[in-house]
Amino acid sequence: MRIAACIAAAGLALLAAGARAEESAAVKPVVVTTILSTTTTAAGQPIRLPQGDITLSVSDYRIAPGARLPVHMHPFPRYAYVLEGTIAVTLPDSGQRFVYHQGDVIVEVVGLWHYGVNEGTTPVRLIVFDQVPGNTPATVLKP
Repeated sequence: MRIAACIAAAGLALLAAGARAEESAAVKPVVVTTILSTTTTAAGQPIRLPQGDITLSVSDYRIAPGARLPVHMHPFPRYAYVLEGTIAVTLPDSGQRFVYHQGDVIVEVVGLWHYGVNEGTTPVRLIVFDQVPGNTPATVLKP
C-alpha cells in the first residue's frame, strides 16, 4: 500500500511538473514593443544629438492639475514618457499645440519657446531624459 501511495504521489508530481513546463513554454520571458520610432521632434525638426562627452539626466516630473510650466526652451533634444495624466504643450510664437496622454512619448522641440499645462483633473507624471554637453543646462527660461 505504501508503494502504491509513493507511485501515486510521484505520478502527481510528474503531472504537475509537466503542467508547469507547458505554462512556462507558453510564457514569453521578454516582450519588446516599440512605442515610438522617429527622426524628428514634435515640430518636425531633425533630432541632432550633442557631440563629445555628455551628461545624461533622467528626471521625474510631477505636475499638479492646473499647473503651468514657465515659457522655456531646450538647446538639445529632450524626451519624456508620460506615466500619468495629460499635458498640453504650446509654442506661443506659432500657436502650435500638442497634447500628450498617458503612454505617449514626447520628443520636445529644440530651440523653440514653449510651455506645458496640465489641463486635466489628475496629476501629470513624466519621466524626462536629457543629454547635454558637460554641465550645460537642459532648460533655458524665457527672460
